[in-house]
Amino acid sequence: MDSIEKAIRSAFEKGDPSDRAFREKVYRSAFGALDRALQANPNVTEDIVARRRQALSQTVSAIESEFIPAVPAVDMPAAARASQPTPAPVTQEQRSEPGFAPTLAGEDRNYASAADDDYDDGIDPPSYEGYGRPQRRSRSWLAIVVTLAILAVVGAGAWWMFAPSGPESFPRPPQDAEDFTPEQPAPGQPPRIVGGGDNLDDWIAVFDPADPTTVTAPGDSRAEITEDDGERFIRIRSGASGSPILFDVGQGVLEEVAGKRTVFNIVARAQEGEETQISVDCSLGELGDCGRKRYAVGSTREEFLFEMELPATNPGAGGTIAINPDIEGGGKSLDVYAIRVTPAE
Repeated sequence: MDSIEKAIRSAFEKGDPSDRAFREKVYRSAFGALDRALQANPNVTEDIVARRRQALSQTVSAIESEFIPAVPAVDMPAAARASQPTPAPVTQEQRSEPGFAPTLAGEDRNYASAADDDYDDGIDPPSYEGYGRPQRRSRSWLAIVVTLAILAVVGAGAWWMFAPSGPESFPRPPQDAEDFTPEQPAPGQPPRIVGGGDNLDDWIAVFDPADPTTVTAPGDSRAEITEDDGERFIRIRSGASGSPILFDVGQGVLEEVAGKRTVFNIVARAQEGEETQISVDCSLGELGDCGRKRYAVGSTREEFLFEMELPATNPGAGGTIAINPDIEGGGKSLDVYAIRVTPAE
């Protein structure tokens, strides 16, 4: 099971997957997250974009097929069962005829006349009228049902592929569809996030607010640990120089993901009532860098993903992830809840 399918099924566990509207919201969120990740990486080719979208569409179609009800068994109509033919009596005289001429005219013998002349038991020959038609109708009806079921599966996959909120739509989906967890949080509780539930076994922590020593704020930039509704995060702000804030990536973390396709995940939000444009750069020692990525961040906590293929080599040292919380230089701040990484395969 790949990471996208695991994320979708994990989101299903937080709601009612039998509800079609709930599943649609989860699928839209998955496509939205994929679009942001692809747009943020300028090194991704159109071929890779098409393959990633096709893979996600196939995953959604495969998952959605599990919710299509089974086609009920079709019994043969009673009229067809009641009209089973009774074989016509065949006389000894007919079996002992010398032979049949292999001509078309020979096929028109009147066997009933021969039977009437030599043997009459008072039983009328059975009627075959209407015998084959009920079977044909039954088979046709079953074929229609099976065809409709197949078309429903194909149509569902096509709808997810080409709907306005699907993978062909580049604008960001609405904020309430960004989260894989559509249920409403209880009053006073922070919103839950994709991958931020109870199952984080596959993620490796790069930054945790409990250990701010891994964060460096050079020059006139600022970084401070704060708390809101009982949840801790680090609030970062760049000064007039525009210096980014640096988050250390340990050498042990890089050694664990070296040689794998890896997904990085930044959980963050802007301040209440604001939206900011951020940039993310990373330097991972001998494993290379991720290039510059840009994201639009609102006041709702979200996950911002980017993916890269890491070479199978010794990183030689730790690395850093550099975040500029306001590339427009307006002094806006960014609240970072976590940074983590996981192998994509």
